[in-house]
Amino acid sequence: MYAVIETGGKQYRVQEGDIIDVELLGSDQNVAFDKVLFLHDGNAPKVGLPHLPECTVQAELVGEVKGPKVIAYKYKRRKNYRRTVGHRQRYSRIKITKIAAG
Repeated sequence: MYAVIETGGKQYRVQEGDIIDVELLGSDQNVAFDKVLFLHDGNAPKVGLPHLPECTVQAELVGEVKGPKVIAYKYKRRKNYRRTVGHRQRYSRIKITKIAAG
């Protein structure tokens, strides 16, 4: 059984036991995703328009991680102006515990 959920403006394909990194969530240990776009239970797929109202995906928060460093570089020619800025986005690492088809 797998599902496609939406969180943080992105879509993720998840199964029970998967560990994924999503946009930063609150500090709750247990998280429920109710924006389920697609569900396949092995027999017949269910497609939401846009969401499936009776389906939820339960997950537990494993921790917070940082993504890769992104370098931004500013430069103006002939003016001796150069600036380098780095950024690392923070993510919540979650583990999918249950997919409830309702």
